[in-house]
Amino acid sequence: MHFDNQQVIPAARTVKQFDEIIASPFDYIVLLEVHISLLMSLKREAQRHGKKLIIHADLIHGLKTDNFAADFLCNDIRPAGIISTRSNMLMKAKARGIMAIQRVFLIDTIALEKSYSMIETAQPDYIELLPGIIPTMIQEIHERTQIPVITGGLVRTVDNIEEALAGGAIAVTTSNRQLWENFKK
Repeated sequence: MHFDNQQVIPAARTVKQFDEIIASPFDYIVLLEVHISLLMSLKREAQRHGKKLIIHADLIHGLKTDNFAADFLCNDIRPAGIISTRSNMLMKAKARGIMAIQRVFLIDTIALEKSYSMIETAQPDYIELLPGIIPTMIQEIHERTQIPVITGGLVRTVDNIEEALAGGAIAVTTSNRQLWENFKK
């Protein structure tokens, strides 16, 4: 059972949005674009409210994506999951029992082939496919990698969410509050 069958995963770009998500019924939440100095307090707040925090390592201000950053996130913060484009970050997360989510950008065939190579190296638990509005690619990537796919990016309507799920995504991430509140599945 992926993400406890949660099909929309709210993503917070700001502390204010984080506070809104904390008050929501969602169990899994994604943290984007906050300063490194806030990570521990936000992790504690998420735990206090029974939330499972997934941190997007590449977007945390003041945090590099090197091995020291991976050690800090995995050993000191210990989120439920880490999203990254970096294999080193994901391999450390997996080694520490933290959910590893490989972010893949659909730019062109060359970028996709490079992503397949990185996925083979990192063996993430999930792939986050961006943009999330190309449902025809979800099945292809899942079939090739045998790794469950979540999507995100440029998701603007409930129809976008439904199309991604119908295309084979197990969940959709979005920072659009109206979408988390209006999606009823």
